[in-house]
Amino acid sequence: MTRQPHDQFAKEYLQELLTSLGNVETSKDVKSEVREIDVWFVPNNSTPSDELELGLLAKMAVTSSLFEPFRNAPSEVEIRSCLLKLFTVHSDLLRQAKREKQSIPEGELPYLWILTPSCSVRMLNGFSAQLQQSLNWCDGVYFLPEFLKTAIVAINQLPISQDTLWLRVLGKGRTQKQAVEELVKLSEDTDKWNHLLEILASWRKNIEVKDNVNDEERELIMNLSPAYLKQREEWRQEGLQEGSLDGQRFMVKSLLAGRFGALDEELSKIVNSIMELSLTERTDLLLNLSNISREELLARFRN
Repeated sequence: MTRQPHDQFAKEYLQELLTSLGNVETSKDVKSEVREIDVWFVPNNSTPSDELELGLLAKMAVTSSLFEPFRNAPSEVEIRSCLLKLFTVHSDLLRQAKREKQSIPEGELPYLWILTPSCSVRMLNGFSAQLQQSLNWCDGVYFLPEFLKTAIVAINQLPISQDTLWLRVLGKGRTQKQAVEELVKLSEDTDKWNHLLEILASWRKNIEVKDNVNDEERELIMNLSPAYLKQREEWRQEGLQEGSLDGQRFMVKSLLAGRFGALDEELSKIVNSIMELSLTERTDLLLNLSNISREELLARFRN
């Protein structure tokens, strides 16, 4: 599986969680040849009520941060690429401060959090990454030497608790499956996390409607099934009434792109027509998109 489908999910997922703690940008461009930051976060000055609920993620988000989530364990080159993004951001901020005749304290420069489903001992040793349990950081959070301002989070090593739940959802295999089940159970007591379930369910649907699903994607479909099944019932009962029209339009575009690849001009033209369907018709169409060919879909709305 390429990083792209996971990137889209992880960015939307982290944005939903971190918005209560500060300003979040996804796919933020940086200068030079570095492509983009997955998630760029700047905390609020105030302490939001969600901080206690988000546990470890909130503890990581006390300072400006770059979050780089990986679906598969990153290579040495990929970790160095993340470090390059961090140092490029540092350089840009310091240059801007100099132009404005200001200074940025070392403690206010952004931190890099590399989120990986697992990390080998060889990789940790190669980057001199160490636990910091004396500072009350849990197992699985490995810090590079101090001045690099970077940590590698090995999600499969995090202790199983609600404090780590939000990060374990980004794991793989049994780690992710258990975390999704915990999130579904948590959502039964409150509507607060319903949008997260919608994000998970949409990700599963996008994978399911792809052609030539591979073994890793089949495992992911199984891991996300509890969230999907719960959300599907809400979609059926409420006819996609969750969220604003913009949210519904985004979901339509996302599911079309997941089923047919990139959203080209022809598919983009029928989005408005799909939105004009009754809620029941639109829900049935999207839930059964895997059974409809591109030609059949375009023909239906041309007519």
